[in-house]
Amino acid sequence: MAIYVGMLRLATLCARSPGVLGTRAILAGCGQEARLQAVRPLSSREADATVPLPIGGFSYVQGFTNNSLLHKTVGQCLEATAQRVPDREALVISQENIRLTFAQLKEEVDKAASGLLSLGLCKGDRLGMWGPNSYAWVLMQLATAQAMELEYALKKVGCKALAFPKQFKSQQYYQILKQICPELEKAEPGALNSQRLPDLTTVISVDDPLPGTLLLKEVVAAGGKEWHRAQLQYSQQFLSCHDPINILFTSGTTGRPKGATLSHYNIVNNSNLIGERLKLHLKTPEETRMVLPSPLYHCLGSVGGTMVSLMYGTTLILSSPTFDGKKVLETINKERGSFLYGTPTMFVDILNQPDFSSYDISSMRGGVVGGASAPPELIRAMIDKLNMKEMVVAYGTTENSPVTFLNFPEDTVEQKAESVGRVMPHTEAQIVNVKTGTLVELNTPGELWIRGYCVMLGYWGEPQKTEEMIGQDKWYRTGDIAVMDKQGFCKIVGRSKDMIIRGGENIYPTELEDFFHTHPQVQEVQVVGVKDYRMGEEICACIRLKKGEKTTEEEIKAFCKGKLSHFKIPRYVVFVTNFPLTVSGKIQKFKLREQMEQHLNL
Repeated sequence: MAIYVGMLRLATLCARSPGVLGTRAILAGCGQEARLQAVRPLSSREADATVPLPIGGFSYVQGFTNNSLLHKTVGQCLEATAQRVPDREALVISQENIRLTFAQLKEEVDKAASGLLSLGLCKGDRLGMWGPNSYAWVLMQLATAQAMELEYALKKVGCKALAFPKQFKSQQYYQILKQICPELEKAEPGALNSQRLPDLTTVISVDDPLPGTLLLKEVVAAGGKEWHRAQLQYSQQFLSCHDPINILFTSGTTGRPKGATLSHYNIVNNSNLIGERLKLHLKTPEETRMVLPSPLYHCLGSVGGTMVSLMYGTTLILSSPTFDGKKVLETINKERGSFLYGTPTMFVDILNQPDFSSYDISSMRGGVVGGASAPPELIRAMIDKLNMKEMVVAYGTTENSPVTFLNFPEDTVEQKAESVGRVMPHTEAQIVNVKTGTLVELNTPGELWIRGYCVMLGYWGEPQKTEEMIGQDKWYRTGDIAVMDKQGFCKIVGRSKDMIIRGGENIYPTELEDFFHTHPQVQEVQVVGVKDYRMGEEICACIRLKKGEKTTEEEIKAFCKGKLSHFKIPRYVVFVTNFPLTVSGKIQKFKLREQMEQHLNL
């Protein structure tokens, strides 16, 4: 289950709030104490270049700071866009028959924000949104900007309000909540008193009337009253761009999710810089019809999707409540979609739809793939088959708001296939030796660290884990192993936790996964390390074959010989039909590793 938590527009969490750092992450200067003593400052020639370059032969780079960062809230950005392009189409959700201009969206968001205030929600209160992609999701995300398991998420951040649909497919949201909170059924709407969830007082149903809940449309209608609108306008005066706005739970690919707390400053600037690199300000409305199949509780959806569209006045089109490859193609065909977001797994499914060739995708121009490593063969297929000539690869983490590296649309196919692009503006990146913490030279693997405006305020309610990830010097430790070349292109070669150590040799799964994707029968592959008494770990390749294809473990190993070093050839090859996924579509390698060890009786 996924929970997105928004802070009310008037929310102002003090620096002493649990688990949130007292000061925001500040972009540091060139110096990096002793580690950077050998690093020279940028020359005027480099400073005038169109892209930032690494400094002094080390894996360290600074994004340009030519343009100032914005000191605006999400609400102020929505208001500016609604005034600039009031009649431009802002949001399209075919399955709900929703089609709103920016002026209409702004009006609905204001009413929803006022309605939330009328319920008594106030400074610092958290509202959770639970359910699939929908109009209610976008409305609550923007309204709260203005104004794992469910119990774990609600308790973690102390949600005062929760909004959700009655059900979606087999997911009975109301019934699940009642199991945790049996008092709900007999509670007065807006006055819940729960033993297990003592902070939760207000439950909002986004569709059907349910015992103990308020209806979303009634909340929005209440916000239309003059007194409540005046209350909203008054509260806006006290909002700072450095206040927390979102608590986004990390994807849980390596363990239990943590609540990354992001400010207006974090997400407004990250989305603004994403759009700037994509050159959205130079494109026509027809060239920026953005199809979003990614979940809105993930940063790729909420920042890369909703916020980028809000900042640049582009049309956001939700293709389906949950990911559906066929619906994506139908939406591109029907709505003349020109830009597509997704994770690598999503793009694999879209490209392998049986009736792919029957859809008109001639309107497509570009898109963003992110959320996990994308094999080079997949990048080439996206560009060739989906007509995404201007597609880019994004790298980032929820804790970094999220994007820190991104291709330029004009990068070559090879640069997109073999890297995650170059560092973003107002961002520092360095690659360090995991054992010594010192800078590594170019083209040398190490852990990627990030510093700048984009670093989160902290993990909600977990100050110790925050300190483990963000040092006193404000560097955020990503846990990703990366290499950087002399042009500043970064390549992610794996997670430090996923690295396989076989008999003392370091083996990066991403390298092997990229290799196996060149096999004509392989659709998708994941490589994990499994325990071995003699070697410490052995390599296990988990392979999903293309539909109708058959091969053997021996044939796969024969494909490796002469192309991979002998110690990189997997000892085990297991054919699978699917992989364990997080709710945001990322593969959970720790679960896959457990499954393989059980399957192999290790």
